[in-house]
Amino acid sequence: MQTTAEPHAGARASTNAEAAEIGKFDAIAGRFWDEHGPFRPLHLLNPVRMRFITERCASAGARALDVGCGGGLVAEALARAGASVCGIDLAAGMIDVAALHAAAHGLSIEYRVASAETLAAEQPGAFDIVTCMEMLEHVPDPRAMLGTLTQLVRPGGSLFVSTLNRNLKSFLVAIVGAEYLLSVVPRGTHEYERFIRPSELTRWARPFGLEARALTGVTLSPLGSARLSADPSVNYIAQLVRTA
Repeated sequence: MQTTAEPHAGARASTNAEAAEIGKFDAIAGRFWDEHGPFRPLHLLNPVRMRFITERCASAGARALDVGCGGGLVAEALARAGASVCGIDLAAGMIDVAALHAAAHGLSIEYRVASAETLAAEQPGAFDIVTCMEMLEHVPDPRAMLGTLTQLVRPGGSLFVSTLNRNLKSFLVAIVGAEYLLSVVPRGTHEYERFIRPSELTRWARPFGLEARALTGVTLSPLGSARLSADPSVNYIAQLVRTA
């Protein structure tokens, strides 16, 4: 397990990120592995998302990158599935938590405080699997981020993206319900106008040479369970394959 940081502050000048969004998650990084804390929905979603990934590509022996890795949920699951894993995040507190948790569980994962742009410049086309879970709705330019993520995937490799749909139902469920009525995530975590329709995601992906191979809904129950679903109206996950 290894942790490194970006070389200097200027490296972030062209980073597709906002300090306020990074700060939201940095502030509560210490509670990441509390399964009943503010990241409980991610703990519930992770086994379902991993099933979607492992059913569509071989993890054993693969080189995998988790962009916006947070405290390491996806990175650890990929490592346990046999992949060689790197996790990156701009929230330094999250990387510290991820590195400590991996070390405590005997997992060899490279963690870096680094942007996707930095890694794309250093290691273009280096990864068989790239995951970007619940992050696109937090960046200023999600379309441009898709382009950056494409640069990280080898031709024939897969990019897995999960995010939130944009419609009245998702507003009521993910913001009104989850943040204000049930308080299962902190208020202000999401901004409705940043949610992304599946049609937008697939349209943005095509010019980058990404082909949508699979897209399915992920249903999260208030009672504490998650499952893959034919309904992508709130949460959904997509497999995008780099064809060129």
